[in-house]
Amino acid sequence: MARTQAADYDQRREAILDQAAALFARRGFLGSSVADLAAACATSKSLIYHYYASKEEILFAVMSSHIDQLEADVAEALAAGGGAAAQLSGLVHRFMAHYAGAADRQKVLLNELDNLPPANRDRIVAQQRGIIGAVTRLLAAITPAEQDDPVRARARAMLLFGMINWTHTWYDPAGPLKPGDIADMALALVFGPACQSFPDRAVC
Repeated sequence: MARTQAADYDQRREAILDQAAALFARRGFLGSSVADLAAACATSKSLIYHYYASKEEILFAVMSSHIDQLEADVAEALAAGGGAAAQLSGLVHRFMAHYAGAADRQKVLLNELDNLPPANRDRIVAQQRGIIGAVTRLLAAITPAEQDDPVRARARAMLLFGMINWTHTWYDPAGPLKPGDIADMALALVFGPACQSFPDRAVC
């Protein structure tokens, strides 16, 4: 008889991912074992394997859950309308709001890509490229001089990501600055005086 799935199956899988993200962020994927993860979850290795077939599958689940959320942020920001400036502002604010609550997953996404099996790595890379492409197109739309200069537009996009992607290394969500404050600062640094085109952002 097939084993019945527990009513809280999805919650238990997510709890494992939370512990795995913290463990991989602290020790690295190669420096962590399934036994370490089981200990962090106060459970057994066999129960971990009931929910995930391998450590590599857990790593992919940590990464994909995070980048899927970032893709959703892009879709929501674009669907909100209001023009490219408003969409980019909304997007950067959504990113920072999620980065602040998912520092471990962000660190794993940035540092452990090479430890994924090739097919899973290719999927994550494709998602990353899609997100970068969306931001690049918004930046080009905001800055007309760059609409015919995709290299410069992409460079500006990578500079923006360079600022916000690594906030997990220093930003304290419990400190006086909120994620929205950091988003405003990043936008202002990227655009300088041109940041006046961003609506309802006093920092600009």
